[in-house]
Amino acid sequence: MANETEGREEAGGRPGATEDLRAQRHESRTSRTYEFFLRDLAARVGGDRALAQRAAESVLCTLEQRLMGTEVKHLEAQLPAKVRDLLKRCPRHEGLPPRKFKLLEFLQMVGDDLDTPPNEAERLSRAVFATLREHISEGEIDDVMGQLPADLRALWIPEA
Repeated sequence: MANETEGREEAGGRPGATEDLRAQRHESRTSRTYEFFLRDLAARVGGDRALAQRAAESVLCTLEQRLMGTEVKHLEAQLPAKVRDLLKRCPRHEGLPPRKFKLLEFLQMVGDDLDTPPNEAERLSRAVFATLREHISEGEIDDVMGQLPADLRALWIPEA
């Protein structure tokens, strides 16, 4: 009880001030993790922040169309919150069951979405996956890759 009162006094005496402060801190952390993710991805795609954001949305949305079972939820749980928000706006697979497809179809879907040729779709996909490797656990990467055919898994492997 005393700690609650002290917290209110420190936050200006308002009962909701502590919750407001928590919400502000959460938003700040959420924004920072998203900025780190987007900065890393933008560096890989040539510094274009808008392209990085569009690529993240397209590649991750397409990947989610391929993942079976609860793997989408497991992957999303490790993504920065604002990246998850991008995926919530992705209408392409909403309400549809996941389906199996290989590399060429994956690249065609990303390329169509970004209005770019397959070789550029591949470059952008590799950039998104390389960035993901730095921002999610190795165990989750292994789980996702375990659901993909060998040709699609190859996009996750950094080029030499």
